[in-house]
Amino acid sequence: MTKQTAIIVLSESALPIARKIAEATNGVIHAQQKRVSGAELTPIDDLRAHVQALFLDGTPIVAVMASGALIRLLAPVLSDKMSEPAVLAVSENGASIVPLLGGHHGANDLAREIADALNGFAAVTTAGDVKFGVALDSPPDGFVLANPEAAKEVMASLVAGATVKLEGQAEWLTASALSFADDGDVSIVVTDQTYAPSANQLVYHPKNIVIGVGCERGCPAEDLQELVLAQLSKANLSPHSIACIASLDVKSDESAVHALANHFNVPARFFDAATLEAETARLQSPSDVVFAEVGCHGVSEGAALASVGGDGDLIVPKAKTKKSTCAIARAAKPMTALAGRARGTVYVVGIGPGSEAWRSPEVSRMVLKSTDLVGYSLYLELLGPLANGKQRHDFDLGKEEDRVRHAMELAGEGKDVALVCSGDAGIYAMATLIYELFDKGGITDAAQRIEVICSPGISALQGAAARSGAPLGHDFCTISLSDLLTPWADIQRRVRAAGEGDFVIAFYNPVSKKRRTQLAWARDELLNHRPATSPVILATNLGRDGEKVRIVPLGELNVDDVDMLTVVIVGSSDSRVVTTGDGKSWVYTPRGYSGKDTTQMESTR
Repeated sequence: MTKQTAIIVLSESALPIARKIAEATNGVIHAQQKRVSGAELTPIDDLRAHVQALFLDGTPIVAVMASGALIRLLAPVLSDKMSEPAVLAVSENGASIVPLLGGHHGANDLAREIADALNGFAAVTTAGDVKFGVALDSPPDGFVLANPEAAKEVMASLVAGATVKLEGQAEWLTASALSFADDGDVSIVVTDQTYAPSANQLVYHPKNIVIGVGCERGCPAEDLQELVLAQLSKANLSPHSIACIASLDVKSDESAVHALANHFNVPARFFDAATLEAETARLQSPSDVVFAEVGCHGVSEGAALASVGGDGDLIVPKAKTKKSTCAIARAAKPMTALAGRARGTVYVVGIGPGSEAWRSPEVSRMVLKSTDLVGYSLYLELLGPLANGKQRHDFDLGKEEDRVRHAMELAGEGKDVALVCSGDAGIYAMATLIYELFDKGGITDAAQRIEVICSPGISALQGAAARSGAPLGHDFCTISLSDLLTPWADIQRRVRAAGEGDFVIAFYNPVSKKRRTQLAWARDELLNHRPATSPVILATNLGRDGEKVRIVPLGELNVDDVDMLTVVIVGSSDSRVVTTGDGKSWVYTPRGYSGKDTTQMESTR
């Protein structure tokens, strides 16, 4: 999926134009925080580092600033023309939109799109676009250039006046201003066959081929891949022309199918049995045995034909090994939209406390990839501009299993869903429920076959430790004081054991509106095992407005000073408080080498 465009602004006066660009491109505004403010803006602290990081991550950049300044910011990281993202400079009045980099990677088209929105002028300067209205090194969706390294020389010849001999069909070429001749100086070939380019020749492969496959459960990936490669070779078909791999929906979680799709770098699509059964009249190898097993008379042929539609044809009938089958169909024209459904994905993401600064780049990318967001309303609000253009599914607190089930069922429909958690998704959060539902059932077959990818976030434990010093310098544990899902007797046993083991303890869910006694009991129990002077950290609203971090002695811990948004860290008997020269107090726990020669230990590492 294309990354969401970053619109860079450096001043309040540029903000109105930036907002129009964001609306036109579904982009996110990144603003220099010392000069520009706004709740919907992603803050920029170090402009050079921020813009370079976006560029290296492949994010399209539209900067409302002088082109020279933008060029100087990016100059140190320019290296590979073939992989650079689109970079554009826009004048503050919106009159001029200048594609600086990645013209054939979307910058020219983006410039025209922005120009339409701002009633400005797209200053496209790439020779092919200007003279012929076509970029030969960047074909449209549905086509692949087999030899991109030859595009520069061929384009130079064309700009100098060369004519083109066209072999094959491609409306985007014939509709251009290229000069065609039967004995052209350069050659352009459009074919789905394997083809070895010669000098002064470009070869384009249309994405019009679908590989339909079937296999036994647990089929080795190499078995299926070897079968498909053999059939492609036999039919002299180019792998570049493969639009997708297709199969029956019960194979949507089959590793061999996805390994095949990854090998060819194409999507996988799946159909239910009724859809494949509707193709029976067009099958060359219908099977009653297959029908009895899965409800359709052919999987590989049926999936290939269902993908290419009624105008397409089966060009390679079913071939098989002991464990797999494949068939190949050709669409009537290049495929820019795919039938069937994808294998859906649930991204289980931890957004930390919620601030952009404490959210990992991986989490941000997963949210951007998602079509749907599922979570507690507050957590979705904390995503800010990342949530733009996504379908939101808001849930109240206490509806944890409902929201997880909903996310899984959405993914079962083929959607990419971000299940949004605060802190880390695997610590007292939703990742556990995902696997619990896989284990105990109660979800549809489609939801059972989804992909799940978890990404870590900064937990409340880590945030509190960082804000207060280094209390986790030695052994520690976490204990939830909520008895909603855990019997109070079990919680007491764990607190008692942690006290006896002299662990630093992080208490999650220390209190609620109705539950006020557990933290007091834990305090009194721990006083039996460590000094009353042991430091306790009370960290509230970490990483958000209203953040407050306090350090109090264990013996003076007052339950009324703690609320539902507070994490409590109780130091061990070895934890200490130190005050630095600026008067700030910090908690640290020594690493545990008391009485040992630490110099010698360091030298042996």
